[in-house]
Amino acid sequence: MSLLLDDISLSIDGATIVQDLALAVEPRQVVGLIGPNGSGKTTALRCVYRALRPTGGAVWIDGKELTRIPLRDSARVIAALTQDGRADLDFTVEEIVALGRAPHLRGNQALSARELELCRQAMAQMQVLHLAHRGVLSLSGGERQRVLVARALVQEPQVLVLDEPTNHLDLHHQIRLLSMLKDSGLSVLVTLHDLNLAASACDRLAVLSQGSLVASGPPQEVLTEALLRDVFGVEASIVPHPLTAVPQILYDLGSATPREGTPA
Repeated sequence: MSLLLDDISLSIDGATIVQDLALAVEPRQVVGLIGPNGSGKTTALRCVYRALRPTGGAVWIDGKELTRIPLRDSARVIAALTQDGRADLDFTVEEIVALGRAPHLRGNQALSARELELCRQAMAQMQVLHLAHRGVLSLSGGERQRVLVARALVQEPQVLVLDEPTNHLDLHHQIRLLSMLKDSGLSVLVTLHDLNLAASACDRLAVLSQGSLVASGPPQEVLTEALLRDVFGVEASIVPHPLTAVPQILYDLGSATPREGTPA
């Protein structure tokens, strides 16, 4: 299923956060949205999962304008993992994961045997099945993050939107999660701060700076030393990965220069 951000803009209290962002995610493609803090990445994602409505432009899902799709129907198609996703009530892990089926249920309808098995498989995939009966508030940050990813998978979406999904995850689970995204067959739009992981996991990268798209394309074309200098304010050398040839960044730790504040 295709996703299109069609020249979307969003302003809050007179400040432009995202400006004329044009970005396409083709079926079964993983697109990484990268950029400095405050560049508008999270705001763009919020327009996709309908937490915010663009003040200009539109979001399209498979040729249909998102605002013309009933909320329940779009929730069956788009699953989101947000930065502020958390559980304030001490539900068990299996209860949190089961909430992913909510868009598919009516009222207090019980989960079917198939749906219960779907929850079990998602927990196993994210390596939290052994925590099924634990209260989610007793878990570490990384464990909670994996539970929330399992909840998104249980939703059976065709489009997956993830905002910094590797936050709190150890290296093993970061790589496991990104490998799963590559093999999921879903249309994925994901924000990542680790540019080396982004280059390895994403088919295409889109770079935001101060709310505007400044580069888009395959990682080999987008990640250049000039872009890292101009957008991120760092000096670095870029070398091909010895096995995959995707660009990998070697940072000069003494090179970071002060940068002016950017929109949140």
